[in-house]
Amino acid sequence: MRPVLALRLGALFLAAMLLSSCGVNTIPTYEEQAKAAWSQVQNQYQRRADLVPNLVETVKGFAQQEREVLTSVVEARAKATQTTLNVDPTDPEAMRRYQEAQGELGAALGRLLAITENYPDLKSNQNFLALQSQLEGTENRIAVARRDYIEAVRKYNTELKTFPGRLWAMTLYSGYEPMANFSTAPENADAPKVDFGTGGAAPQPAN
Repeated sequence: MRPVLALRLGALFLAAMLLSSCGVNTIPTYEEQAKAAWSQVQNQYQRRADLVPNLVETVKGFAQQEREVLTSVVEARAKATQTTLNVDPTDPEAMRRYQEAQGELGAALGRLLAITENYPDLKSNQNFLALQSQLEGTENRIAVARRDYIEAVRKYNTELKTFPGRLWAMTLYSGYEPMANFSTAPENADAPKVDFGTGGAAPQPAN
């Protein structure tokens, strides 16, 4: 019996090695990488949202008459924060709403930064400059997180559609769904521009 058992164990070991070499674990591995990348996207957008209240209050102290712009930023932040809850990247409609809300907040922040050009005292305020710096750093992080997510989703979705991944998707991983990608509208493609002006060196972005 011992030789037979040894042969069976050897066969199982060989089968496991063959399955591993055929990419049987690739789909769940790529899915975890895409989920991790998506978490980073959400974290960076939340980081931006967390900056908004202080930014609005600082601008309000110098430009209360810009009530319409300030209100639009607050409302856009509320919508973006609410839409962030329980976003499933395999749900294209949920992703569309999320992107739309984040795009609206980005556009509102762009308008807010534009009006600051009319207020020299605000532009030289140290608290405002620090918030600008943090916002600039956050926008850069968002761009990197989005890029990484797009690449991770490309790899995962491609694996589901191509051989041998498609074979495993039809058998072992039939419950795995493709993930939605970003499809930013042209008007929301650019991050809000942060202009420190010419009044001295700009503060370094926060880490």
